[in-house]
Amino acid sequence: MSVIYILIIIGILFSGSFLLAFFWAVQSGQYDDDFTPAVRILYDDQQPASRADSNIQSETIIKNANSTDTEMED
Repeated sequence: MSVIYILIIIGILFSGSFLLAFFWAVQSGQYDDDFTPAVRILYDDQQPASRADSNIQSETIIKNANSTDTEMED
């Protein structure tokens, strides 16, 4: 029966620490910006490559794939 008292005290301390952490996060401004995370996925991280660059990259990939295919046939 004494174990239940120890578990209750541990539970109260544990939940109290989470409550204090929550209040600290609110006071420090952790939850102030609730708009940006919702629209962040809509923003592009990188500028799109020019068509010339993408064509060169595509040709390189195709050449590498073709050279691998011919090596397998030998």
